[in-house]
Amino acid sequence: MIRFSQLSLRCGTKTLFQSADFSIHAHERVGVIGSNGCGKSSLFSLLLGELSADSGDLHIPRDWRIAIMLQETPHSTRTALDYVIDGDTELRTLERRLRAAQQSQDHDASAEILGELDTIQAYNAETRASQLLTGLGFKTSQLDRQVESFSGGWRIRMNLARALMQRSDLLLLDEPTNHLDVDAVAWLENWLQRYPGTLMLISHDRDFLDTVTQRTLHFEYGKIQVYKGNYSAAERQKAERLAQQQAMYAKQQARIKQIDQFVQRFRYKASKARQAQSRLKELDRLERIDAAHIDSPFSFSLPCQDKLSDPLLDMRSADLGYGDSVIIHQTSLSIRPGDRIGVLGANGAGKTTLLKSLAGELPLLAGERNDGDQLSIGYFAQHQLEALDMHASPMQQLQRLNEQAKQQDIRNFLGGFGFGSEAEAASIEHFSGGEKARLALAIIAWQAPNLLILDEPTNHLDLEMRHALTVALQQYQGAVLLVSHDRHLLRNTVDELLLVNNGNADRYAGSLEDYQQQLREHYKTTDRATEGSGQTAAENKKNKRRQAASIRQQLQPLTKALQQTDRQLTEVSTQLQQLETSLADSDIYQQANADRLREILKQQGTLRTEQTQLEEQWMEQQEALEQAQRLLNMDSG
Repeated sequence: MIRFSQLSLRCGTKTLFQSADFSIHAHERVGVIGSNGCGKSSLFSLLLGELSADSGDLHIPRDWRIAIMLQETPHSTRTALDYVIDGDTELRTLERRLRAAQQSQDHDASAEILGELDTIQAYNAETRASQLLTGLGFKTSQLDRQVESFSGGWRIRMNLARALMQRSDLLLLDEPTNHLDVDAVAWLENWLQRYPGTLMLISHDRDFLDTVTQRTLHFEYGKIQVYKGNYSAAERQKAERLAQQQAMYAKQQARIKQIDQFVQRFRYKASKARQAQSRLKELDRLERIDAAHIDSPFSFSLPCQDKLSDPLLDMRSADLGYGDSVIIHQTSLSIRPGDRIGVLGANGAGKTTLLKSLAGELPLLAGERNDGDQLSIGYFAQHQLEALDMHASPMQQLQRLNEQAKQQDIRNFLGGFGFGSEAEAASIEHFSGGEKARLALAIIAWQAPNLLILDEPTNHLDLEMRHALTVALQQYQGAVLLVSHDRHLLRNTVDELLLVNNGNADRYAGSLEDYQQQLREHYKTTDRATEGSGQTAAENKKNKRRQAASIRQQLQPLTKALQQTDRQLTEVSTQLQQLETSLADSDIYQQANADRLREILKQQGTLRTEQTQLEEQWMEQQEALEQAQRLLNMDSG
């Protein structure tokens, strides 16, 4: 087991935690929670030996193999599949040893190594890696693409798959559900519930924590509180502890007040002086109880324009997609004031295409769209953070939207999103992902839209901010269209569900729990296995030859569009690599090159945004192509 004995850790002048004293037993699944910057990731660095404790002892069994999900996004010419297989370091070590033995013609060593490879079932490594990647949302056609051709979010998914691929006794995962959709989160939950080792999991997704974890470590006010059970159980225990602490605090404060009053009254009277001194000694001996802290740093609302059209937006018989590639066919949707719609669907099914079309960023390929006279849209996209002006302060970015606004009004507004006076005035280039996400939401809220279209708004947000966003959305007077892997947010803010699947966007008759149950049943019975056609191999081969020419002809427009997007992705990736080469040159950071550096950083941000958009487009075009191919195969069968 892992043993923390009176362990303390500091970062500069800040105490991350002190006097931590607890054990984590083998095979336990432990959730690690707390606000951004409290020290959760430092705890992982401590376990990895990258940091040393300031005091106390940490014991980890020497023979434990530790796997961690890396946070930095790699640049590699390895294929996605090979990169994930590399996570099985034992396999790769044996493969290197085998090559060396074969080159030296050491047949005995080769035979021994082949036996070791058989013992660890090396033959199924490619299958395992493929299942991990497809479970996390990758298409089979993407597995041979180079790692460096993917955007940052997809590389993080590869890091997760690589960590799961590694044989480990202790698995450390830091925010693994960021960049995943509901389907991929359900797959990951199923995988982690079957993981045989010890799991420590940093997450701000309470439903995910509730499903996976059995114990909770909570960083709060420089200490690590240990709770039995999952996140919900920890919340109940914390509430009980705080209530008890507050009662004890109130009782102690009353006693301190009594002592002070007695001393002030009698300390100079000879007959009472000894008693007064006794009271003062009692006061000195008291172990002071802190007041219970339950305040959140976030408290904001989402303003809505007073004038509302009904409906706000109406779309009829619309084809949605890119160029000649139709992702969603003949969909009709009317959004009225007060609507709360959650959008479900697997990655690549077309959720982002739907949201972009509704937000007006993509023109309809067919059909009709009517906007209400008073329609005002606030659109939070997954690439919103990269579109922020990194050289401007939060105050400046809101002032640009309303030059007549008073500075104090802006300051008060930003304060609700957790930005103090220093953060308000500083440029955001050094902001964390969570701070940038909060600012992006604040910018949208500042414009008081009456239709909020939110595509994964909780990525990078901690539990307190997610709770504040949930409350704000519950009180919001406009309409909401929401894509999120955070099921707690969906469950508490939407009234109806829309399922994007197989080229359609239709109302989902069941509840979010029904959808989750369907996913659980699917992942328990198969790892995205394909169903057999029931034909013999000879018949299948004959049919394939007969259908091939017809299928190629009918799929030509979709294939052409996909190839065009693939070429654009390659061009953008090449340009990004060239910029990163320039940034690796130390001369660019000289004062004389300041303007050039700013221009390169601006180009880099623009290209990263374009890369993310093209990647979304590629995924949806690939899904449309596969759907069309399945339909053609069914028709010809």
